[in-house]
Amino acid sequence: MQTRCGLEPRTLAALAVVLVVAACAAAGTFWAGRPEPVRAPEIVDAAPPVTPPEPAPPESALPSGAGLGGGSGGGSGGGKVPAEVVVDVGGKVRSPGVLTLPAGSRVADALRAAGGARPGADLTGLNRARVLFDGEQVLVGVPGMSGPPVPSPGGGPGAVAGGSGGVPLSLNAATVEQFDGLPGVGPVLARRLVEHRAVHGGFRAVEELREVDGIGERRFADLRPLVRP
Repeated sequence: MQTRCGLEPRTLAALAVVLVVAACAAAGTFWAGRPEPVRAPEIVDAAPPVTPPEPAPPESALPSGAGLGGGSGGGSGGGKVPAEVVVDVGGKVRSPGVLTLPAGSRVADALRAAGGARPGADLTGLNRARVLFDGEQVLVGVPGMSGPPVPSPGGGPGAVAGGSGGVPLSLNAATVEQFDGLPGVGPVLARRLVEHRAVHGGFRAVEELREVDGIGERRFADLRPLVRP
């Protein structure tokens, strides 16, 4: 090769080195590109399906007495309606006394529970359709209860017909006409008294008259001795 191509020994050695390097590079490239076995990926178990939460039933589908706050008066604290009312039935009934009745009972139910009114009892001023509230007193056929107290002639604002024997008008049993007969109370204020009584479940104290629109301190002072819960 040296004689035929006229190459010097040094050049021939360099060419040999280049050929060896090229052969090594080709061998490395071939080795890197050889096919290799590929391992199949492991099968992962599928996650269980997620069940969406059931929608809450509407309030109309809840049982009676159940409401917001778990049915225990939540949010309003003392807003729970009592299941019973305790009333005192007296006067001309067969079995007067303190009675326990279901909530929502009316005066007629209290009369039946007390054995009914005695013969001859005057029920004119008694509203038997009125809803009872806890702690009230129902008097049947008591003199002076069938009409509003009338101021006696020559008496002051607090004077009642019959003097000390007069019976004050019941705020929880009087009608619009009876309220209208009180001094300083006209038809409009009489209707407000009845509406206030219906909305708030009755008057539990005479002082609650101040909560009615149209009754100031002066008018309350005039009415206080003439009425009772």
